Amino acid sequence: MALKLELDQEKLDYVIRHALVEDIGRGDITTQLTIPKEKVVEARIVFKEDALLCGIQVAEKVFKTIDSTIKFKALAKEGAWVKKEKTIIRLSGKAASILSAERVALNLLSMLSGIATKTKEYVEHIEPYKTKISDTRKTLPGLRELQKYAVRVGGGHNHRMGLDEMILIKDNHIKVTEGYEKLPSVPKGFKIEIEVQNLDEFRHALYFKPDVIMLDNMSLEDIKEAVKIRNHTEFKSHHLPTKLEASGGVDFSTVKKIAAAGVDIISIGALTHSVKAVDMSLDIL
Repeated sequence: MALKLELDQEKLDYVIRHALVEDIGRGDITTQLTIPKEKVVEARIVFKEDALLCGIQVAEKVFKTIDSTIKFKALAKEGAWVKKEKTIIRLSGKAASILSAERVALNLLSMLSGIATKTKEYVEHIEPYKTKISDTRKTLPGLRELQKYAVRVGGGHNHRMGLDEMILIKDNHIKVTEGYEKLPSVPKGFKIEIEVQNLDEFRHALYFKPDVIMLDNMSLEDIKEAVKIRNHTEFKSHHLPTKLEASGGVDFSTVKKIAAAGVDIISIGALTHSVKAVDMSLDIL
């Protein structure tokens, strides 16, 4: 769950090309009929509200994919807090190219800035606790790489990127197998996490010494008790400090109390599945 601010360029190219095909289709008919092909203009992208900036390189790649001759200048750094009415990007180049790229660039930039902003708010809200704010797999299909990147820019951490990254035994796995008396043989290099929904399940899972136990939709009182049990001397002989992750029903009114209870991780699906895009616009100068 280390913070990495790099983006997978191959995945980024894939997302952008598909987004442009979706938006432009057979061609930007309005621009083709109204804008002279060689007309050159200057433009700017402006934030319409205070927010954290995320997606500069994404926006640049959108414009450059449409037209490599467009000049793109960022006026604010990735991860910077930007005030309302601040110009964050200046552009110059063919008007037709800028207009054809506009919507995809703004869609991605506003979504990613929204995720980063919300994540930062959660991270700052639980200071000075050492608990990590994490995302989940509840992402918009096809946009996981970008959305999880935005969480990192906001100071959060990524849970597994996909099903192939770690072993997470959830309630439905347990229902299908009718419970478990031993864990599967874990391939080298993989961590294992077990989801529990009450203290009896928690005690059962703890004896298997997993890397993480997810406390799913448990009450604050039960979360506190789980932390107490985990920290009890009875379990210190394991030499493997099982981390505790609280998940389910977390919002801004409860997250600080959960962090204070002593869990190591709080995962919040709303960071990515309920995105409030940051308001911004592209203005021709």
